[in-house]
Amino acid sequence: MANDFQFDDDDFAKDSGAGSGSRVKKEFDCPGCNANNPVDETFTDGDEVRCNYCGCEYKALINQEGRVRFREL
Repeated sequence: MANDFQFDDDDFAKDSGAGSGSRVKKEFDCPGCNANNPVDETFTDGDEVRCNYCGCEYKALINQEGRVRFREL
């Protein structure tokens, strides 16, 4: 019997921020201590973030592909 539902992988790619590169992030890895830091609110290019483990503060720089670089403040 054939499946009656339709499934599209693109729906999950849009939800997870994959594909063309999302400029809005929900978590980051601290460049100082390598700890994974989920954030309560999303951050984008130019926002300041703080590591919850070592306390270092960074300015997030996100390029068009969605890659994140951090500059220590």
